[in-house]
Amino acid sequence: MAKLVLRFKDAVLKELTIEKDHVMLGRKPENDLAIDNLAVSGYHAKILRENDQYVLEDMGSLNGTYVNGERITRRTLKSGEQILIGKHTIEFIAPEVKVEEPAQRPKAMDETVVLDPRLQQQLLGRVVPEHRGAAISPEKSDVLGGFVVIEGSSEKKEFEMRDRVTTIGKDSSASIRLRGFFTPKIVALVNRRKEGYFISPAAKNKLPKVNGIEIAERYDLKDGDIVEVPGLKLQFYVKGA
Repeated sequence: MAKLVLRFKDAVLKELTIEKDHVMLGRKPENDLAIDNLAVSGYHAKILRENDQYVLEDMGSLNGTYVNGERITRRTLKSGEQILIGKHTIEFIAPEVKVEEPAQRPKAMDETVVLDPRLQQQLLGRVVPEHRGAAISPEKSDVLGGFVVIEGSSEKKEFEMRDRVTTIGKDSSASIRLRGFFTPKIVALVNRRKEGYFISPAAKNKLPKVNGIEIAERYDLKDGDIVEVPGLKLQFYVKGA
């Protein structure tokens, strides 16, 4: 039977076994999976069981629903995928659902690769090697980067991004807090992967800029890139680059 595992950073907060054909996710306590955080809409998203599949739908939430770092409106879930709502992640686990890849179908460059849950957790930086001296250590090869503030006023001059997802916006839960009356609660999301970072817009009316150009979709960050958001100009760096 499928289940949902709600986490905040590395801490497991709740587990919910999906026993109904319709599961609600949101901030209000009457949801099947209630998430107590102001960045989460009252009725944020829902999961529907359709035949042998589970479908995630965003319900017009303010901050959006993301799967593996990509904003979605409706998406069929695969076991092991990570749902991001606000600053909380929800892992979808469906042991009985087996997804088989077509034998010889070539993959597009931007297509999501189906990973087994353990490998996916390694890529997200959640699996820590048991022995520090191990010869193969995914954590040791992870790219570590951050932002340096080059224009504007913020609570810090440098933001090292160690979390899987860094949020930028005016919301009190944002990792990089912005100011301004018309600034959206969440302007952009920066995802950390084993091979690097990418930034995605989260608000349609305030698109972030990279090197002076507005981005309306995911952009893979490179060392030295200049990112502009309301009230701040940041320079991205990679440690050791």
